[in-house]
Amino acid sequence: MNASFQINDPRAAIEADRAHVWHHMVQHKPFESADPRIMVEGRGMKLWDITGKEHLDAVSGGVWTVNVGYGRERIADAVRDQLVRLNYFAGSAGSIPGAHFAQALIAKMPGLSRVYYANSGSEANEKAFKMVRQIAHKHHGGRKSKILYRDRDYHGTTLACLSAGGQKERNAQYGPFAPDFVEVPHCLEYRAFEQGHGDLSGADYGRAAADAIEAVILREGPDTVGALCLEPVTAGGGVITPPEGYWPRVQEICRKYDILLHIDEVVCGIGRTGTWFGYQHYGVEPDFVTMAKGVASGYAAISCCVTTEAVFEMFKDESDPLGHFRDISTFGGCTSGPAAALENMAIIEEEGLLENTSRMGTRLMGNLHALAERHAVIGDVRGKGLFCGAELVSDRDARTPADEKRVQAVVADCMAQGVIIGASNRSVPGYNNTLCFSPALIATADDIDRITDAVDGALGRVFG
Repeated sequence: MNASFQINDPRAAIEADRAHVWHHMVQHKPFESADPRIMVEGRGMKLWDITGKEHLDAVSGGVWTVNVGYGRERIADAVRDQLVRLNYFAGSAGSIPGAHFAQALIAKMPGLSRVYYANSGSEANEKAFKMVRQIAHKHHGGRKSKILYRDRDYHGTTLACLSAGGQKERNAQYGPFAPDFVEVPHCLEYRAFEQGHGDLSGADYGRAAADAIEAVILREGPDTVGALCLEPVTAGGGVITPPEGYWPRVQEICRKYDILLHIDEVVCGIGRTGTWFGYQHYGVEPDFVTMAKGVASGYAAISCCVTTEAVFEMFKDESDPLGHFRDISTFGGCTSGPAAALENMAIIEEEGLLENTSRMGTRLMGNLHALAERHAVIGDVRGKGLFCGAELVSDRDARTPADEKRVQAVVADCMAQGVIIGASNRSVPGYNNTLCFSPALIATADDIDRITDAVDGALGRVFG
């Protein structure tokens, strides 16, 4: 571990954490007898915890965020310089880094033109939801207020975002939820038989999965539906890549019924899948694109809700004193976010990280398929770029999901080996059985092989 990150009294830090910090997504009862994990330093794809143990991070900060890796001094320097110059002013005014990053971002997103800044993925999605609701009032007599979301997709942690959340265990105990959020079926081809589509595959299933969205629209009434919100690749719900033909049909349906298409790129955005945005693999033209995590690789808090000019124009009306988008995100006015995002984007371009993501993603998928040949517990392998999943099953023929505790035991075994992987957990009842891999875009062939070697050993020990 770098000496500059050593601390004089690790035990004092651990006890202070145990006594006062409320960790995210963690049951704290075990900390009465076990120490909480504290991370201290990161360099490239490696992390060191407070005990000095080294880890290879295959999940980019635990939640798919640190796209360009740890220890990027040029990003830290850009943030420091900007904070000294001007750290903050409310988003009712602009800033130099905010203007430049918006311009650079839009250059990567043909067909879109406006960037609304906030500070988290949940906030970015809330902005889009509010825009849809305001458009319904201003232009549709209040009728097109319903927002469709997909089973297994996740859009954030606020009550409105949970209202649009397709992960029942994430939502449990937090209702009642906001009205007029309506679920549509998932598009996981591996589980098509559970939807009554067991005889369909490829483009036939893709069209059927999209047609299921149209069926919901017709049931609800097209004149009541304002937007459809989808992840380009479902993330925490099982790393679900869309089937062939799905996205073109979804676009067709949205245009047919004058429904705004909102694509949530909080996980997939800024290179994760080998293109700047996940939707760009599929030829669709969204009305909203939301993003966060990889926008600045975790070096500063920033999120964006990006819209078309047509959406933006619907809020330009001086005759209505309430006609503009009356929203504010306090920390959307922080200049550190766009300053970090500019350097983050420059690094991706200069180091050819989109190309590396495609190459290493191909290697990761190949390695996972090879593991499936050796371990019958792997029922399905899917992914795009450096965002991959392996669904574990106890019976490959019946596709019976593996027990969640054993899936988590694989994660724990890898951690003991010094490799941090992820898994779907506490999200979809009965289907928290997918191992998740999202290493930084800087990953090398050796990194990929070390990750899958760890999984190979863990599967052997946990499942025999």
